[in-house]
Amino acid sequence: MKQHISYSELKIFTECPYKWHLQYEQGLSGFTGNIYTAFGTAIHSVCEQSALGQLPEDDFADHFDWVFLEELKKLDEKPEPKMIVEMRELSRRIFHKVFPALQKLFPGYEVYSSEEGLYEAITELKFNRFMKGFIDLVVKTPDGKYHIIDWKSCSWGWKAERRTEKMTTYQLTLYKKFFCEKHGIDPGMVETYFGLLKRTAKEDNVEIFRVTSGSRKTTGATKVLTNACNLINKGVKVKNRNSCTYCPFNHTEHCKR
Repeated sequence: MKQHISYSELKIFTECPYKWHLQYEQGLSGFTGNIYTAFGTAIHSVCEQSALGQLPEDDFADHFDWVFLEELKKLDEKPEPKMIVEMRELSRRIFHKVFPALQKLFPGYEVYSSEEGLYEAITELKFNRFMKGFIDLVVKTPDGKYHIIDWKSCSWGWKAERRTEKMTTYQLTLYKKFFCEKHGIDPGMVETYFGLLKRTAKEDNVEIFRVTSGSRKTTGATKVLTNACNLINKGVKVKNRNSCTYCPFNHTEHCKR
């Protein structure tokens, strides 16, 4: 049995334990990506490499194109050339606006870490299990506070329901919890944000907004995490029929109604 769980695994398990079983115990491929996920991977790479000081601004476009085209090679269904050209053009609206947006929200910030790995023990459990993850960006401001940012590529933005949806925001809550435990930092000195990288927005292509992650929310997110780990440890693989509609295993030999 694996000794760790990631946020993506946790999210899938809460949707359907049987889907989690197929992907993470049986090793079957679930959602394998599309042109939009390829776009997101390439934009993330530009943000990561530039934050680390390894990518000059003049090279943003070339780096994006290289990563994007490499990701497209992995797709089962190849997109139309016209769509590929359009996506490359849309990327240019975004990456030159990322650091001005950071400077506006966090004046005088310094990059604390980029793509910081987490592999921390879930101490609330009675058995060994670790939380695994990667934090896209942590910046530190002159007041001594740390700001955790998770980049999300999207079309024009998120509706209010998505911004406040429990399992969406729990990602940041858990990242904050384990970041603080890793470094011994007071949670009161850490704030969490989503950074939306919008392909089709006419303006405001980069929007960074705060998500509250206080003690009550941390308790709720930790409970969801520990409950899932306990059920996995017990071998629970129940099917959630309410999540079948968009499941890649629905009506396949692996999962028949």
